[in-house]
Amino acid sequence: MSDFLTALRVSGSALSAQRTRVNLASSNLANAESTRGPDGQPYHRRDPVLTAVNFEAELGGAGAGTGPGGAEGVAVTQVVEDQSPGKRVYLPGHPDADADGFVTFPNVNPLHETVNLLTASRSYEANASAVDTLKSMAQRALDISR
Repeated sequence: MSDFLTALRVSGSALSAQRTRVNLASSNLANAESTRGPDGQPYHRRDPVLTAVNFEAELGGAGAGTGPGGAEGVAVTQVVEDQSPGKRVYLPGHPDADADGFVTFPNVNPLHETVNLLTASRSYEANASAVDTLKSMAQRALDISR
């Protein structure tokens, strides 16, 4: 039964990480045209930093002997802003235009963000399917033991 729980923890950590990726890609898309944020600067796209997590180490060695290195999962350790420059467009009538008439738009590429959104969504679906399969297997094991 501990193997089922370990597999659930791994899939659960992946679900959480992919949800964060979906949220950040959605936020980046929503702000693709935001030329001025609270700090007066254009929006900067955000990316999650994903790190492998060893559950055995987190539990202080209390796991059920999951082998060398322990079970691995994933966690979002931080969210970073991409500091690359945004696209400058000549729009002299725009309220955020500089003295030369250029407006700096966010460094968000909608195509890149759409691909991020789709891959994160597919990964989320795959992990949700894995959780459903694990639940079904655990139920069958319980039915057999009766």
